[in-house]
Amino acid sequence: MSETRIALVTGANKGIGYEIAAGLGALGYRVGVGARDAARGEAAVAKLRAAGVDAFGVPLDVTADRSVGDAVRLVERQAGHLDALVNNAGISGETGPGWVQDPTTLDLDTVRAVVETNVIGVIRVTNAMLPLLRRSTSPRIVNVSSSVGSLSLQADPDIDVGPIMAAYAPSKSYLNAVTVQYARHFAGTGILINATSPGLVATDFTGFAGPRTPAQGAATPIRLATLPDGGPTGSFFEDDGVIPW
Repeated sequence: MSETRIALVTGANKGIGYEIAAGLGALGYRVGVGARDAARGEAAVAKLRAAGVDAFGVPLDVTADRSVGDAVRLVERQAGHLDALVNNAGISGETGPGWVQDPTTLDLDTVRAVVETNVIGVIRVTNAMLPLLRRSTSPRIVNVSSSVGSLSLQADPDIDVGPIMAAYAPSKSYLNAVTVQYARHFAGTGILINATSPGLVATDFTGFAGPRTPAQGAATPIRLATLPDGGPTGSFFEDDGVIPW
């Protein structure tokens, strides 16, 4: 087996995903840059290579079976195995004024679109990449979630969790629950899977209205993607430690 460690980051052409790719590359990983828009993905690859990262483009729409299948075959040709999968791609869905998704007026197509990307897309990519991950001696899976997916925090009246996001927030709760189910399935196999919240990061996803930089948001996902053997699995992390479910 090749000694070069291989990572795939979905939604890696910009923002937090790009910084995760950059950070893993700086640690010596060869990084697949997953991007729904192939041209933007290649632009990100060029930028990463200019910074010294061994990167390659992976056109990848997480909502499409054919695209994901093509991505698996591309990663296999490029690398032969996969050591770290970071499921970063996600959408918020259409919002109203104040970035609100009112549960009483929520468009069901918005809910479907958000769940298709944020949950079903993660399951689709993870299951498709599993054969490549199983070829690694230390496979790691990281699901980029959000603190708004924490039911404990959402239900606490003394905590300001931001606007009501009746499609996006539950999609992250669902993703967290799925992460736990994978962790139970993988118990004892050496595959470690965790969820992480990058915090409120200034990217186009948030309208650049966050106190944290994309690099700061990428720090914990990078740590979880590079956990040592015997590290935690089935948990939900932010920079300061574990987040309550």
